[in-house]
Formats: sequence, C-alpha cells, structure tokens
Amino acid sequence: MAKKPASPAKTTSAARKPRKAAAPKTPSLTAMDVVEAADIATERLAATRASIGKVIYGLEDQVELCLAAILSGGHALLVGAPGLAKTKLVETLAIATGLDTKRIQFTPDLMPADILGSEVLEESAGGKRSFRFIQGPVFCRLLMADEINRASPRTQAALLQAMQEHHVTVAGQRYDLPEPFHVLATQNPIEQEGTYPLPEAQLDRFLLRVDIPYPQRGDEREILLATTGASENRAEPVLSPAEILDLQALVRRMPVGEKVVDAILDLVHLARPEESDDKDVQAGVSWGPGPRAGQALMLAVRARALLQGRLAPSTEDVAVLAEPVLKHRMALSFAARADGLTLESLISRLAAKAA
Repeated sequence: MAKKPASPAKTTSAARKPRKAAAPKTPSLTAMDVVEAADIATERLAATRASIGKVIYGLEDQVELCLAAILSGGHALLVGAPGLAKTKLVETLAIATGLDTKRIQFTPDLMPADILGSEVLEESAGGKRSFRFIQGPVFCRLLMADEINRASPRTQAALLQAMQEHHVTVAGQRYDLPEPFHVLATQNPIEQEGTYPLPEAQLDRFLLRVDIPYPQRGDEREILLATTGASENRAEPVLSPAEILDLQALVRRMPVGEKVVDAILDLVHLARPEESDDKDVQAGVSWGPGPRAGQALMLAVRARALLQGRLAPSTEDVAVLAEPVLKHRMALSFAARADGLTLESLISRLAAKAA
C-alpha cells in the first residue's frame, strides 16, 4: 500500500506575516564625543566672553550667569538700579552670541498686540479681502524686555505664554517663535510707582535672577575712559543660532554625579517651609521653590561647568547658583523681614548645609 505524502508543516500566523525590518537606531553619543564637543565648546565660549569683555567691565559673574541661562535654554531677569549697563549687557550679549534681538520698552499702556502682533484686513487688486498677520517684536531670538514690571498683568500674561510655550496665539491661530528663543528682562527695584509686580507664576519662568551691582572703583575708571572718548569698543559676533542650539544639546548630555543631584534636592527641600528642618525657613518663608527650581539648577550647574572648561558640575556650582535660582522663587514673611532676615543670607546658609 502506497504511503500518503507527508503533509506540509503548518505555519503559524506569526510565521506567515512578513517580518518588518528593524528601525534604524540612532547612534548613541560616546563619552569621547562629549569630551571633544566640550573642548570645542569651551574655546568658543571663551571667545564669546572675551568679545563681551571688550564692552562690559566688572560684570564677569553676571555675564557668566546670562550665558548660563542661554546655554540652559532659559530666560533671565536682570535686576539693578538705573544706569548699571543692563541694557548694554543685553545688547552686547546679542552681538556676541549672534542672536537677532528686539527691544520692548514696557509701559502701563502697552497692550498684548504691541508685543505679539496683530491681524490687519487687506484688500487685493481684485477686491478680495483677507486678514494678514503682522508679527510683533516677540518674533526674535533674544528679546529684551526693558522694565518688565511696568507692563499691565494682561500684557505680562501674553509674554508668559511666549516664554513658556515658545509660540503665541492670535485670533485662535498658533504662530511658532524662532529657535532658540530667550527673554532677558530688566527690572528697576528702586522706583515702584506705576509698576505691576510680576506674579509668582511668571517669576518662576525665569531660569535665573541676575542682580547687577554698582561697579568697583577700578572698573568704573575703565568705564569712564572707555565710554567718554572719541570712539567706543564694540563686541564682535562669535556664535550663531545653530551653534547655540548645539551647545544647549551638549549641556543636556553632560553627566551629573549623584552627589550633585543630592545637593540640589537637599537645597530645594530645605527651602520649602513645609519640608525644611530649618527654623528660619519654617517660621519666616511664606512660600518656597517648586520643581522648576531643581530643573533650573540641574541645567545651570552643567552650563556653568562648561563655561569654566569642566566636563561635569560640582557641589560648588550648586552653592554658587543657589541664590540666582532661588531668590525669585521664595518670599519672606513680613515678620521675618522685620526681624532682619534676608533671602541672601538664608539661601547662603541653606546652600552651605546642602553642599
């Protein structure tokens, strides 16, 4: 009797389906690549600081903070009395970093459309009417918001969306801002008449607060000689927007040790009255920093390390950046201020304890 031919083996449904080709993996950046990129970045940033130093005298620490804010992809609030070169600093930073800049002089009557832009009705040659959007000054890469606390809350809210979302909405239509986008705002702490204090939500959007001090005698001598002659020094362009984006990506790839992460967490939690074991914080702080403070520190310590030619940040960076990160994210009660407690001294003590 003839044998039946063997039946072909049954194939599973998985085997019958054509196998999809594996998606190509993005090559991971090796440690050597980061080191080489950091070496190149250090040279470029040193040249940038040298270009700024031709115009700005005695504000090396403040220049470093402003550059750290830009490298971190954030915004900075410059606070100081009139005439301390806040505007000049922003203009010089714009030239050296290659970021196109626009300036808004904030006044109480400034409207959101004056910042964001507005739609205008146009009529074509054929009689057809249509709306066209005209961009406001916010459409730039480095916006100087001069005396930002003079704007009304409505206008401040319009700028807040641009700072946080990097786009604006006009007549229900979204318009993206160019990248990178940074706001360097100035604020005069002396004259308070006709001002609208920035709400806590908007203050929290500033990565760093940069206090501009009066110049030392030697620095002021250089300022007098350099600015009252027949000609003045000017900064030279060094970086470009594309380089800024590459530097921001490099900052986020820089390693952060566990000791630094713990110092950041300790500092943020020590500054919160609900969680701190410090008696002055418990009794004298009305509200403390939120998670954005920790995020700002994580980015800023990396940026500071890169600016100083180091590959990884240290706890010293946390201590140095504690005040610029926390000062505008905390508030003292009236009783604490009456007793002589200051945010500067409190943050300095908390930073020393955390580090």
